[in-house]
Amino acid sequence: MTPAPDRAAPASAPRTPEPPAPTATSSAARAYRPALGPGVLLSPPLLRGPRTVHLIKHPVSGAAFEVGPKEHFLISRLDGTRTLDDLAPLYAERFGRRLAEDNWNRLLGLLGTRGLLEGAPAPPPAAPAPARTGGFWHGTRRMVADADATTARLHRVMRPLLHRAVQLPLLAAVLVMVPVLALHAGELVDGTAELIARPAVLAAVALFLWFSITLHELAHGVAAQHYGGKVTEIGVRWRLPAAMLYCTVDNYLFIPGLRARLVIAGAGAHLNMVLLLPFALWWLLLPDDDPAGPLLAGLLLLGSVQGLSNLVPLPPLDGYRMLNHLLGTARLAPETRTYLALRRGGGADGATAAYPRRARRVYTAYAAGSVLLVLLAAAGTCTVAFLLLTR
Repeated sequence: MTPAPDRAAPASAPRTPEPPAPTATSSAARAYRPALGPGVLLSPPLLRGPRTVHLIKHPVSGAAFEVGPKEHFLISRLDGTRTLDDLAPLYAERFGRRLAEDNWNRLLGLLGTRGLLEGAPAPPPAAPAPARTGGFWHGTRRMVADADATTARLHRVMRPLLHRAVQLPLLAAVLVMVPVLALHAGELVDGTAELIARPAVLAAVALFLWFSITLHELAHGVAAQHYGGKVTEIGVRWRLPAAMLYCTVDNYLFIPGLRARLVIAGAGAHLNMVLLLPFALWWLLLPDDDPAGPLLAGLLLLGSVQGLSNLVPLPPLDGYRMLNHLLGTARLAPETRTYLALRRGGGADGATAAYPRRARRVYTAYAAGSVLLVLLAAAGTCTVAFLLLTR
């Protein structure tokens, strides 16, 4: 979603002797009241490896990099009204150490060279991504010139449907539908077996599910627009014979509010399940001997698997992004692999000692949970396949 962040210079240093008497240059620096440039984005705290970091992003170039909690404490207070002398007591109260003038100047220099301070030269905009990458068998192709404007138009049309008065009843209906379908699992499996034996109907169901995936991606973009996000690209990704739409939300990590980020990440799966509601109601109201019943049951099983599987917290699924938001983590899966590799290498008393207790618990729990999820998914897939083959 965002470019790989660079490492920022630390904003603090070990305690140093008292500085010498201020010079004219020093006095000018202490009187400076810096302000962040308009549109600069700051993320909430994110656990990444043994560190807690914040992302800071330029609104034009799209360049993003990491800063630590101390740097973020200062950067988030650069509003054009505070000097070093104003911020130093707050910094000392928060971190128990003096803010050295050299570190203050280094931080401002870093922000200035990256064009993040008001009045600093802005870096050039990011080069546009190529319209097409890859080859005949696999690749991507951008479909619209301005993805953000396209999703903004969709949002204006769909906005009345995004109100809580509409979405909360739909969510409640989905939460009722899922256990009801689970209670009829045997009938759904029987219906899927009959559906597979009807190639023409199966093709129609496959087309509906493909259309559902397309709407799934657009739902992410519309939800992002609703909460102030930006959509940078809409296109088609293919790996023949499969092809599907994708929608890239650029700055969802910087959107304030956990609920907003969860809604954006889960919007696609929610829409997939909402699309099944009329078919579920139709199926439940049909007489037992209606020939459409088994075919609808097959559609409901395949559609439910498609929608609910996206909520599994494994990359690159939407549930994985939602779990990152809930835990306040970045790159949870890669950082878990790094942590486990250090432990296997005998780093329990060395490299892994740098990990705080919360990080050790999070990465260990995610590793165990991922293994369990993979085993459950494999067992469920084998069970359904066996039932379909033995019908």
